[in-house]
Amino acid sequence: AALCLLPFMGRDFLPKFNEGTATIGVAATPGIALSASNQIGVLTEQALLKIPEIKSTTRRTGRAELDEHAEGVYWNEIDVDFYDKGRARPLVLQEIREKIAAVSSEISINIGQPISHRLDHLLSGVRAQIVIKLFGSDLSELRRLGAEIMDAVQAVEGLVDVQMEPLVLVPQLKIAVDREAAGRSGIRAGKLTEELEAALNGRVVGQVLEGQKYYELFMRFDEQSRAEPERIKQAIVRILPNGIPVLVEDVAAVYKGNGPNMINRENMLRRLAISGNSSGRDLGRLVADIENKIQAEVELPAGYFIKFDGQFKSQQAASQRILLLGLLSLLGILLVLYFHFRSVPITLQIIVNVPLALIGSLLAIFLTERVLSLATLIAFITLCGIASRNGIMMLSHYIHLVKEEGETFDVNMVVRGTLERLVPVFMTAFTAILALAPILFSRGAPGKEILYPVAVVIVGGLLSSTLLDILVTPTLFYRFGRKSIERIVSQSLKKEEF
Repeated sequence: AALCLLPFMGRDFLPKFNEGTATIGVAATPGIALSASNQIGVLTEQALLKIPEIKSTTRRTGRAELDEHAEGVYWNEIDVDFYDKGRARPLVLQEIREKIAAVSSEISINIGQPISHRLDHLLSGVRAQIVIKLFGSDLSELRRLGAEIMDAVQAVEGLVDVQMEPLVLVPQLKIAVDREAAGRSGIRAGKLTEELEAALNGRVVGQVLEGQKYYELFMRFDEQSRAEPERIKQAIVRILPNGIPVLVEDVAAVYKGNGPNMINRENMLRRLAISGNSSGRDLGRLVADIENKIQAEVELPAGYFIKFDGQFKSQQAASQRILLLGLLSLLGILLVLYFHFRSVPITLQIIVNVPLALIGSLLAIFLTERVLSLATLIAFITLCGIASRNGIMMLSHYIHLVKEEGETFDVNMVVRGTLERLVPVFMTAFTAILALAPILFSRGAPGKEILYPVAVVIVGGLLSSTLLDILVTPTLFYRFGRKSIERIVSQSLKKEEF
């Protein structure tokens, strides 16, 4: 009956964090000027500060190229600190989305939290809980399919902050080397492109020391020489032995054009990512709905395929790994018990406490969060060892009464052993429950997000296993333990005679 509750529970990678702050990413159109992107950031901050729960904002526009999270100037990242005004956080986040959407229709947003965002970025390379990675060869086809996927998943309940990586065409100044012309002037094409890159983008050529400080010596053309295509065309790249200068326009074509703002690759394949976050739904059901929606409405050409990434994929991988480790742990407990009691029936009777504990754990999760996460799965494994302890205490005492105190195997012996072990069993179980009580009553508190489901699983499991153990273990032992205890007693007598 307890297992029947599983279909009504969701699946998540980790419990929802409550960091007390939020990290908001606002993406404008790539190629936007820094001043225009800064203006969008200012308007966004002004809109956010009108919300009563927002205490302060801090903004970064763009990220340096050497930054681990490098972004173009089209990206504004805003850290928000909150007041506690009593309003539920999901309502506040919804108002934030509405305020930012009113700033401009040309921007997309992504709301998360500092630690959660970094964790998502480590898992999938994208700052979002759910990532749909589209792979293919042609960039224009990737953009078209990405737009179709976005349109398909927009209406999925519980999916928010849907956005696509800004793969667009931006204005570029292109320099195409004419290899034959360069060869006639005695210039290698590769060397020419290196020199042009140094001249236009710059290159560090040395260091200047001043006392304890040093400064990098940076070389490139001045602003006027590289501001216009015509000036670049007139730049001298070589002077021939006869004194005639070779200009850029003599060996290369300089022209204005368009090109992709970025090309992302993964496993040597071109990739476009569509990302989103969950709101009010668990990842398991949400991703299942997204998959069904894409299969029904998006037809992928040959050579193009989709892969899901992010917390959902990590949850699946972690669940499989924990399931394997849990089975190994249970096997280890069985082996230890068997080598101690030298009896398969007694070993199995002790292990019966594990499903007894799972009954309470599943009920406790169903009555609280209704979500199975990595934390609850780890707590289940921990509970296996804790729950086995009660059975060990009971059965060890039954064997002691028969071997050491001369009791016969009957109902009176089982009742006596159970009553004598009642207080120790209750004491050990409720001591653990009392120790976990502060965590159990701190639901939603910052820093307790992972500990809370662990406490729920262990407390629920201890309550059910302790209460049911009083009835189930004595009954099973009386019904199936006679042969085992007779064999243990006979082996003990043989050792004494020897």
